[in-house]
Amino acid sequence: MKSLLIIIIFLLCSNLLFSQKTKVSALISNGTIVVGYVDKGAYLNFTGSAIKLQRGSSDLMIGVLPSLRFKEDNGITKNSLVTPSLGIGFTYNYKSFALQLPLYYKTKTNTQNGSWQLGFGVGYKLKK
Repeated sequence: MKSLLIIIIFLLCSNLLFSQKTKVSALISNGTIVVGYVDKGAYLNFTGSAIKLQRGSSDLMIGVLPSLRFKEDNGITKNSLVTPSLGIGFTYNYKSFALQLPLYYKTKTNTQNGSWQLGFGVGYKLKK
């Protein structure tokens, strides 16, 4: 087990040890910021890991959507106005403009079954 761990560490570090030149670059901004509507509330998300199809100045992504959801509960017991959430969905970008169709899961309660909620959003694609 110990030797296997040493081999894995060596393989991961070998590229750093034997490279011809080191190039370090920082990416200040990459991704898409989207504001939208889902399940009688708003959301703000930043696209996460995704599969991307790109053609010219437009691209289509399907991936995860880490989000902040804004929704006020009407009832005796309440959730916070802002809750973190993770969704999945499609994002279409054309130059700096973005359209999104996210899906968020609404968990079951005592009175409702769990279900997927479809939303819609518009946003801005950050450029490199």
